[in-house]
Amino acid sequence: MLGLLLRVLPFWVREPLLIVVGSVFGVRIMYLAVRDQELVPAGLGVLFLVFTAVRVHMVVRALRARRNPPPISTATASPVAPADGTVADAAAQAGPEPSQRPAPPEKEHHPWRQAFAAVALFGALGATLWVAPHVMPSDNSTPEPASCSDGEREALPKAYEKTPRPVTGEELCKALNRPDLAAVLGTPGEIATTASGNNNTALLTDGKVAEPEAEVRFDTYTVNVSATYNDLSIGQDVKLMKFGDEKDVKTLTVLGRPAVFSSSHTMKLEINLGSGGSGGPVEQGPLARTLTVALDREDRGGYYDITVWSESGALPDDGVLVDLAEKVLPAIRERSS
Repeated sequence: MLGLLLRVLPFWVREPLLIVVGSVFGVRIMYLAVRDQELVPAGLGVLFLVFTAVRVHMVVRALRARRNPPPISTATASPVAPADGTVADAAAQAGPEPSQRPAPPEKEHHPWRQAFAAVALFGALGATLWVAPHVMPSDNSTPEPASCSDGEREALPKAYEKTPRPVTGEELCKALNRPDLAAVLGTPGEIATTASGNNNTALLTDGKVAEPEAEVRFDTYTVNVSATYNDLSIGQDVKLMKFGDEKDVKTLTVLGRPAVFSSSHTMKLEINLGSGGSGGPVEQGPLARTLTVALDREDRGGYYDITVWSESGALPDDGVLVDLAEKVLPAIRERSS
């Protein structure tokens, strides 16, 4: 298609267009070759520049030929005059032979006007190539952020039937997996890799306490939100923390509700999928920071846990967890009075 187009275009359109294309590509390829210190691109750039120089030389010669056309030869053979002069008189009256008459002047093609049109055509093609990716659908390979599963819902455990308006893991996941979650964590360029929710029950309660949870994982941080529907108040929970393994315990108020900060280590479990399928012992994982907030202002029992940790062990400031609580918890429906 391109070859056919170049053959159809007039000389004064084709050549300036090839000069512009050759010079742009040649200079660009030479710049990349010098920057990357590559010999093959350098040779390709030289070929483009030589091709451009040849085209420039052809245009210069054509311009000189148009400005200085070769003189037209007017010398013609004179008929031999007879003695009586009759043939000479007839030839003088008839005028010059048709083949000897000067050709009509050739129509002016205005080469500079055509050259300008060629450059304008090249600019239009370049603008089209630049605008096309913005208006035409393209194959975008950017990964999409993980979304909460909307699959078939499983039957809730009996503990949820006995709890006044408990939230589900799916609802917690949708409240946590916010578009600005990475920005709140201080890593605005990251995309959630996994997002999930489940309808668990609290440990050591024989399945009688509902404890739904949701988790969203990024490359830097992992965030977990859970709701525990028991009768334990924040004040009682703080007393238990003092006898447990929690560290850096600090009480505060979030959204008008009692809250407490605490830190504890996660568990690291290694599973070997090789022969035998045995795993290693449970080890101590990186430190996690948890903000525990009462389910309601009256602190009648039950709480939300917002936990953040990372594989590297780095943790965000406590203010980040407070911001998370102030954005996520209002999106969770409160339990009935």
